[in-house]
Amino acid sequence: MGKNDPKPSLKFEREAWAAGAEWVAGVDEVGCGPLAGPVTAAVVALPAGKRFRWYSRVRDSKVLSEAARLDLAPRIQEAVPFAIGWASHEEIDRIGILQARRLCMLRAFEQLGVKPDAIISDALSLPLPNVRAVIDGDALSIAVGAASVVAKVARDALMDELCERHPGYHFCQNKGYPTPEHKRLLRLRGPSPVHRRSYAPVAQASFPW
Repeated sequence: MGKNDPKPSLKFEREAWAAGAEWVAGVDEVGCGPLAGPVTAAVVALPAGKRFRWYSRVRDSKVLSEAARLDLAPRIQEAVPFAIGWASHEEIDRIGILQARRLCMLRAFEQLGVKPDAIISDALSLPLPNVRAVIDGDALSIAVGAASVVAKVARDALMDELCERHPGYHFCQNKGYPTPEHKRLLRLRGPSPVHRRSYAPVAQASFPW
């Protein structure tokens, strides 16, 4: 976490609470850029009138260390309602990453134990009531930042499982992202069953030459 990284606040949440909302949900997804595995969303619902110590530690998951995320995620999950949604690599190939992002978010909301009165989304519009799409929401909103942490930890854990099931691509290290080593192994071995065939480096590695 760098000194100049933005610190999320409750600005958007407070505006919703002031307008009468009881539960304000933040939603974010991770895993758009990887060449393999699913895209994963989490939704975290924050109640009006309560504050938690971990609010001060929330950041966009991309600027937190793995250790910080692994410590923070269970604190969030123990304190407030949350849910996780997935869209598979097959669905990404079939409907495209944009629609897959929406799909995993909507699946997360289907699993949420409370009905949010207001929703803060990380830049993406959703076919749900009272959605406020905020650019860089994961860096500006505590609810969205918390969702990004929960989603990242969940997806990383799944990629560790896929690393064991599909050895030879270093998913444990790269989590499916297009690192130079991952792309080298992809060219060497060809795609695994969980690679996204619609992504250019994977499609190119599928050619028989």
